[in-house]
Amino acid sequence: MTTRRQLWPFAALSASYFAHIGFFNPYLPLWLQDMGLSLLTISVLTAVQATTRLFAPYAWGALSDRTGERVKLLRIGASVAFATACLLFRDWSPVALGLVLLLMFSHTSAMPMSEAAMAHLVSREGGFDTKRYGRVRLWGSVGFLVTVFAAGAWFETFGMQHFPGWTVLTLGAVLLSVWWMPDIRESSPQVREHVPVMPVLRQAPVRWFFVSTFFHVLSHIGIYVFFSLYLDSLGYSKTMIGLLWAVSVAVEVVWFFTQSRWLPRIPLSGWLVACSGVMLLRMGLTVAWADVLWVLLLAQTLHAITFATHHTVCIAMISQHFPDRLRGRGQALYTVVAYGFPGVLGALLGGILSERWGLQSVFLASCLISVVATAAAFKVWRLHHPRRVSAP
Repeated sequence: MTTRRQLWPFAALSASYFAHIGFFNPYLPLWLQDMGLSLLTISVLTAVQATTRLFAPYAWGALSDRTGERVKLLRIGASVAFATACLLFRDWSPVALGLVLLLMFSHTSAMPMSEAAMAHLVSREGGFDTKRYGRVRLWGSVGFLVTVFAAGAWFETFGMQHFPGWTVLTLGAVLLSVWWMPDIRESSPQVREHVPVMPVLRQAPVRWFFVSTFFHVLSHIGIYVFFSLYLDSLGYSKTMIGLLWAVSVAVEVVWFFTQSRWLPRIPLSGWLVACSGVMLLRMGLTVAWADVLWVLLLAQTLHAITFATHHTVCIAMISQHFPDRLRGRGQALYTVVAYGFPGVLGALLGGILSERWGLQSVFLASCLISVVATAAAFKVWRLHHPRRVSAP
């Protein structure tokens, strides 16, 4: 049985990794803007992270499934990412900066392997324990919350030139966290066994699950890439931008802490439908009333459903469909399909839309994509709960 002490290193890694994401993703576009780059160039450079998610997570996941050396691979990824981050202090051309980011993101893409390992630890008798998972994962939200707010205040006071320093500091914390984790290797008979993934992918509920996550996260890209730029264009200060990000993550923490009370009330596939439907509401509020602070605050609180709930549901469903020797590849496929392809497509299309019709058009497009995501999630629900045909 997994003890609380065994989960602390995972909590530390979750906190440090999302502390890195908490400042890096919201403020990378503003750092690039501070360098004088155009919106299209900014969108291309921010798409580099999503581009690495097309290949890196699956490569790391497949390697970890074959070798069982998840912790050693995490340490390699964190070490190279930290060393690469030190290069951000130099003055690079946009192309060279893109290559530096490509190398760094390719190795931070190893971090989702910790989700696969943690999902194994919090599973009990074949079932996914949402309470234990939530109590560990909430530390990631706490890390995000601290850095997104602190970095906003820091950059408002001292300027964006300290962005590389924040990157090195947070990835240094990630590196320390992965070295704290116990060096556990799965037993050799399991390591040698190869379990094919294609039979699982041929199942209709699995295929539609990936379709729904693709469109759900694609509708989220407006938040991930363009939200800070959008607020900046509306006159919000960097401190207020950080506060608005912090609100969304604060409700994450509450959800992760209490999710075991709510998730069992409806099926996981039903939650997929609810998450995408709420995403449509959130994007609609952001499009129409982003200049009204209280409405924007309300929209940000919906992050508890559109991200936190959706993330837990997806991890639980991945754990169900891809158990044991498929877990690493299942988690990697989720990262590729849900964050890789949508990230590249969303960032590039968002850059084109914002250049031509303004940043508000990105969030209008997100509204339309949310409709598709909701329809795909409903298909997943129907496959899990087919209509009963009455006997003649």
